[in-house]
Formats: sequence, structure tokens, C-alpha cells
Amino acid sequence: MLLTAKNLTVKFKNGYKGIQNMSFRIGNGIYGLLGENGAGKTTLMRVLTTIITPTSGKIMFENIPYIEKNYSAIQKKIGYLSQELNLYPNLTVKDTLMYLGRMSGIEKVTCEKRVEYYLKRTGLEEHKNKKNRQLSGGMKRRVGLAQALLNEPELLIIDEPTTGLDPEERVRIRRLLVDFSKDRTVLFSTHVVEDLAATTDQLLIMKKGKLEYAGHASSLIADTKGKLWNYSTKNEKEAAEIEKKFKITAKQFSDDGIRFKILSEKKPFEGTVPAEITLEDAYIY
Repeated sequence: MLLTAKNLTVKFKNGYKGIQNMSFRIGNGIYGLLGENGAGKTTLMRVLTTIITPTSGKIMFENIPYIEKNYSAIQKKIGYLSQELNLYPNLTVKDTLMYLGRMSGIEKVTCEKRVEYYLKRTGLEEHKNKKNRQLSGGMKRRVGLAQALLNEPELLIIDEPTTGLDPEERVRIRRLLVDFSKDRTVLFSTHVVEDLAATTDQLLIMKKGKLEYAGHASSLIADTKGKLWNYSTKNEKEAAEIEKKFKITAKQFSDDGIRFKILSEKKPFEGTVPAEITLEDAYIY
């Protein structure tokens, strides 16, 4: 599967550009989508799911151009979990998935098998007879993910799928996405950088509507080598000065005092030592 975008731009009526001249090329596997609030991630996902038509530029999906006459064919190949999730409050989890699956054209016997499979894979099997209004926020996210997977799309676009999940469920969902992406493409938008570090080495980073970085997480980490430092102090006044002068990626109170991870192009001061770099550190850098 191949999805390409060239010079993609989305301009809203108020003149604000949600996406500016963005180009990328992605194939099979999981691609992490990172960026601060307002970076344009949701706009990009809405374009890729045909909810928004771009102002200019081109998108190709398996040699099918993103033009209105092709939207119906493209939609059949896409699964989407948005941040805004509205479930029928009086339907049970299983009935919701069966209804949505049948509405999307899945044959009844096939739909039943897939619903049972994804109930199990998302940890919802024991909750399948609960009504949606009884579910926690995390459970609703899992129902939303299950419905996005039902038609076994070639392109799965998911926005914050692990929000509200406990650590064990987050691991379960990450494993499911890795398995699902074997012969498909998954675009995974999240603020939980740890989830991306555990699932993929391929990243797209957006900033103010532009593509800031496209490449491997390992390369991003390598680029940060020599720019992250550990330091501990028991002097609260010194700690306050460090926080004023430097960009801090971690702060922790411990028996050694206050521990910092400091971003600096060169050794910031005596006593600092090189730190182990995580994807989160590299992203902040």
C-alpha cells in the first residue's frame, strides 16, 4: 500500500492555513504522527479520510487520486477513529459493532466473526453486553477502535487510541495495532510518545501546519546524542536557576536531591553527565 501527498495545503475561510505545502510518502506499517496542539494533525487526518477537501496539492492512495468522484471507493479502504466519539447510548457494545459493521456492508456471518475477534483483541469480551452509556471513557475508545477495524481497512487512521486506558490495556492495544499493520498502513496520532516508541520507528512530526520531520525515530534520537545531560542537586536555589536557564525534559525528586535531564547543545556546566535519550527527549529537542 502506498499513500503519497504532494504540496498539500488546507486553507480555511478565515484565512488560517491548517496545512501548508506538505509532502510525504508512506507505505505499509505503523507511522506515528506527532505535534503540539494546533499543529494540523487533525486537519491532516480529516483530509485523508475525505472529511475535508484540500485547497490545493495532490494525494494518491494506491494510484487512486483524492478527487470527489473517487471518495466513495477510498472510504471503503479506510478505517478511522476520531477524538470525538459518539456511540448509541442505549445499544450494547456487541449490538453497536454489529450495527456499524452491517451498515458498512459486511456480510452478517463475517461481521459476527469479526466482532467476536475484535471484542477479544480489545479486551471488551466480558463487557459486550453492557450498554454504551455504562462504559468508561477508556472502554468507549476501545469500542471506537474495534469499529474502525471491522472492515479490515487497508489504511487505518487513529487519533489518541490509548486515551483513558490503564497500562495493561495500552500494551494490549499496541500489540493489536502492530499485528494489524503487517500488510497494511496505520497512521497513529498521539500525545503519548511512549506508545509510539513501543510500536514504530517511523515518524511524521508536524508544527504549525508544516511537516517538521519525516523519518526514523532512531535517527531523531541519534541527532540528539550529546545534547542531553543528567544533573542532581540538593540545593533548591540552584535547581530554580537551572529551570530558568535551560530546557528541562525531566525533573524528579529522589534521595540524591532533585534530578534533571537538561537539553543543551554542549555540556551546560560542571557536574552534568551524558544522559540516556528517549524518543520523548528527542521529540522535545
